[in-house]
Amino acid sequence: MKLSTQQPLGPAPLQLASMIDIMLVLLMFFILSYQFAAEERSLEIAVPTVADGAQHNQQRGEILINVKADGTVIVEKKNLTRPELTERLSAIAKVYKNQPVRLRGDASCPYQTIVEIIDLCQKAGIWNISFATQKPQPQN
Repeated sequence: MKLSTQQPLGPAPLQLASMIDIMLVLLMFFILSYQFAAEERSLEIAVPTVADGAQHNQQRGEILINVKADGTVIVEKKNLTRPELTERLSAIAKVYKNQPVRLRGDASCPYQTIVEIIDLCQKAGIWNISFATQKPQPQN
C-alpha cells in the first residue's frame, strides 16, 4: 500500500488589499458621522447647566432634537412643526424599536414646550429620551 507523502500547506497569505479597503471605508464613515454630529451641537442653544453636567458622547444613530428659546424645533438643521416632528419620529420608531433621542432644550425655553416635545416622542413610540446639559463655566 502506497501512502501519499504531500507536504503540509503553509499558512494562507494575508490579503492586505481588502483589509485596507475595509479600514478606509470605516474611517470615512466615522469621520462623516462625527462631522454631522458636531454640526447639530453647534446650533446656538444654551443648554441648562448643572454641577454634574458633562459633555455627551453621541450614540450611533441618536436623533438630536434642538428646541430654541422661542419654542422652535430643529432636527437635522430643519425647522419642524409639531405634526412634522411627530410624523418623522413615528416613522423612525417603526423601524428602530429602541431609537435614542437627545433633547437639547435652551435653558430659557419654557418647561411647557419641553414637556410637549417629550409627549410627542412618547406618542410616536420613542421612550429612550435623554437631556443635554453642560457644566457651568468656572468663576474667575
